Amino acid sequence: MPQAAFSRASGRPNDLVRLVGIARMAAESSVLIEKRRVEYRNLATRKWLNRCQSERVPFDWTINPYRGCEFACKYCYARYTHDFLERHDPAAFETEIYAKEWNAAEFQEELRSVKAGQMIAIGTATDPYQPAERRFLSTQNLLEAMAGLRGVSICLTTKSNLVGRDVALFLALAKHNRVQVTVTVTTTNRALARLTEPYAPSPEMRLKAVAKLAEAGVSVGVMASPILPLITDSESNLLAVARAAKDAGAQRFGAHVVFLQPTAQRVFYPFLEEHYPEHLARYQRSFREGAYLSGAYPEKMRCLVQDIRAQVGLLAREMDSEIVPVAPPAEQMLLF
Repeated sequence: MPQAAFSRASGRPNDLVRLVGIARMAAESSVLIEKRRVEYRNLATRKWLNRCQSERVPFDWTINPYRGCEFACKYCYARYTHDFLERHDPAAFETEIYAKEWNAAEFQEELRSVKAGQMIAIGTATDPYQPAERRFLSTQNLLEAMAGLRGVSICLTTKSNLVGRDVALFLALAKHNRVQVTVTVTTTNRALARLTEPYAPSPEMRLKAVAKLAEAGVSVGVMASPILPLITDSESNLLAVARAAKDAGAQRFGAHVVFLQPTAQRVFYPFLEEHYPEHLARYQRSFREGAYLSGAYPEKMRCLVQDIRAQVGLLAREMDSEIVPVAPPAEQMLLF
């Protein structure tokens, strides 16, 4: 599909005729609020609940209340999702946030498709507790609407301390379902976190949220993903995160190596060039033929994380144990 021209003033297409589907809906959306660096828009949506067919993950359904994420993590794989809106500038993912229009009755109708024993994952592409949530309450609304589910696994992943706001909702859902909250903490080094995740809450704030959830009885874990080769992959870094997670009351810990799709590379490589120029060429060689690393390096990281769990006394994330590895094509069998 040809890319429509966008006006510099509004960032909206000059020629709506060339857009269809969700790209047209995004273009026709209205600005709800503007911040210093971020513009929020509403987005009409046909459905909130999406069927997941990927063999790489154990989810049956995914929910992402927002499109785009204000946290602006340099490695974020989800930047490609703005391509569906015909917004091909990778920076637009972090500066144009779309809040899906909420309709409780329609969402309840969607939930009728969810069966006992299935898994719903919330926040698989964009953070459900980014700053937009304070205004739109989209995640709060969907958690309240899911109260009627029975026998379902519900997992939510976030980098935000705002998750502590919904302790009561998690506990209510857990009465009849399996509920697991995972807070992402890639490093306990505040300066490093600020470089790689510039607008996310600090690691200390996230760990305080972990403690709040744990003290209330919510099943909570910590994820140190993505592991960034040569940056956050040291044993000392991962061990520090695991120990901090244990001290905060987390039950589980996990981490996986970063994968870099072309859209993510367009942001991550300039970041490396500025802050870690000595690593840039090695990343470019390793990810030249594919987004995923394979071979000795990810296996080494898997074993390291496993050893750290045993050393600290934490469990594996149940989702990690259910993921079925899918071998990439031979040309993508890369070593870092």
